[in-house]
Amino acid sequence: MRRVYLDGNATTPLDPRVRAAMEPWLDCGNASSLHAEGRAARGAVDRAREQVAALIGASPREVVFTSGATEANALALLGAVRAGGMRAAACSAVEHPSVLRVLESLRPAVELHLVRVGADGCVPADATLPAGATLVSVMLANNETGAVMPVTALAESAHAAGAIVHTDAVQACGKMRVNVDELGVDMLSLSGHKMHGPKGAGALFVRRGVRLEPLARGGEHERGLRPGTEDVAAIVGLGAACDLAARETDARRAAWEGLRTHFLARLAAGLPDVRALAPPAALPNTLCLLFPDVPGEALLAGLDLEGVAVSTGSACASGAAEPSHVLLAMGLERAAAERSLRVSLHAATTSEDVDACLNGLARVVKRLRTARV
Repeated sequence: MRRVYLDGNATTPLDPRVRAAMEPWLDCGNASSLHAEGRAARGAVDRAREQVAALIGASPREVVFTSGATEANALALLGAVRAGGMRAAACSAVEHPSVLRVLESLRPAVELHLVRVGADGCVPADATLPAGATLVSVMLANNETGAVMPVTALAESAHAAGAIVHTDAVQACGKMRVNVDELGVDMLSLSGHKMHGPKGAGALFVRRGVRLEPLARGGEHERGLRPGTEDVAAIVGLGAACDLAARETDARRAAWEGLRTHFLARLAAGLPDVRALAPPAALPNTLCLLFPDVPGEALLAGLDLEGVAVSTGSACASGAAEPSHVLLAMGLERAAAERSLRVSLHAATTSEDVDACLNGLARVVKRLRTARV
């Protein structure tokens, strides 16, 4: 059976060009060594840093390599709190668990304020940020609904109140144009495996002048913020993925918009009672579907048997007994949130993949509804 993978927001297939870039560095010198092998590895790391910086409009000196976005988020949030002695922080109610749980872990020493979202899943651009919050974190694009947040406006308000602003841009990078100066953020997290790079490689943008305390002590790698011998191959892969994203994002978006239109048209014709969430600004690769009468987990299992991989929400929350905190924060009742399914396209998705998903979905829904009769 041919498998169809439509869970790109969880992870994306490694681009063959990224794999080819990584292969020469799988067995190389330590980038901190002074011999020829070490200098070559250092040059590869420096080049990757330039590629990451170019994707987001930053200076290479402002890029810190990490093991992924979870570590980048923790370094940004914990590092800022420890360096600044902060007593209050704010984030949106629909943040990824790697932001929410880090900030929740700081209680009661740090007061945490959750900023509400509307029924569209977005924080209002004119939202009033809590007084006294000196650290604000708002994701750029939501991993479950695709909603794009008004980070620029929120950052302006936060800065006016004297706060430092972080954005989790994991789902945005590679799917939309991202520029740290246009966003006005002080810190930004990204991850390689969400844009056809390797797992285990991410980065944190730290604007010049922002003070952070490292999460661990050791060597002076990454300006002392992230000690440990660099994984040169993974870092090179991250750089290559960022370089491809910088050159191909517009083409990817155009392809996704066409596939999304096709998907929604066929869905409306075959399953007209299924609702697709439609935030006013959204990633074109993400479809969050709400079914009136069948549970999302049963749909996921049925599609898996059909050879189609999708998701019921964040991969980092898989196995949780509770429904999506994102959908609950949007005002959906628990029962409705449990009947959701996420389809997320990636750069290698074809129209045949979309049709296979829709055909399989129609068969699974029919079986589940028949079984209920």
